[in-house]
Amino acid sequence: MSGHSEHNTKTLKLIVWRQAGPDKPGRFETYTAKNITDHHSFLEMLDVVNEDLIKEGKEPIVFDHDCREGICGVCSQVVNGVPHGGHERTTVCQLHMRLFKDGDSIYIEPWRARAFPIIKDLMVDRGALDRIIQAGGYTSAHTGGSPDANAIPIPRHDAEYSMDAAECIGCGACVAGCPNGAAMLFTGAKVSQFAALPQGQVEAAERVANMLKEMQDCGFGNCTNHYECEAACPKGINVKFIARLNREYLKSLL
Repeated sequence: MSGHSEHNTKTLKLIVWRQAGPDKPGRFETYTAKNITDHHSFLEMLDVVNEDLIKEGKEPIVFDHDCREGICGVCSQVVNGVPHGGHERTTVCQLHMRLFKDGDSIYIEPWRARAFPIIKDLMVDRGALDRIIQAGGYTSAHTGGSPDANAIPIPRHDAEYSMDAAECIGCGACVAGCPNGAAMLFTGAKVSQFAALPQGQVEAAERVANMLKEMQDCGFGNCTNHYECEAACPKGINVKFIARLNREYLKSLL
């Protein structure tokens, strides 16, 4: 009966990047993913493969994961040459195996960027993004009781603009997708979310200057308007925030 088709399994060929450490040579290795259903997520498929590898006495594939709900941005993988697999507003953990056919070959690699050194296999060190935040991605505020929500009136347009920028989950897909390895979309989003709010005005000039300097010190490349960052972003962060970042930097010079 057709109703049983959803229980059919598929077999896939995985070509996975394996690398023992940041200073070790890397290589592609081929694995077979067996008994995969349409209901498996991409990471669950890798779990199945790793269980089989462990049973065979082999080292499992190392990959980053946490929430598995498209919120944390940890699942940094390039699938078939595209960060997060290339499906609109979809992280790797939100990919489902119904998007692949029985017998498909899938290439899986880590983020590729100078600022993201490989730790092992598919896991990279994205601490450079944290350092950009630490350089200025915050506002100073008095401690104590929480102020009333309407204590500082904020126009709806500004609030929505700020929330659009704050939707960035810091996964680094923009960096991995950019041919220059630039972090301008990430930094632009983090600067813009405060630039539109009154709470962010006091430290605005210092913030953008410090974050851009840290971005450069971390080894990220320059933006040359390829727009690959926006195309790769699983949250649809708009390149208009890069323009806002540039405007805020020019204002800081004055």
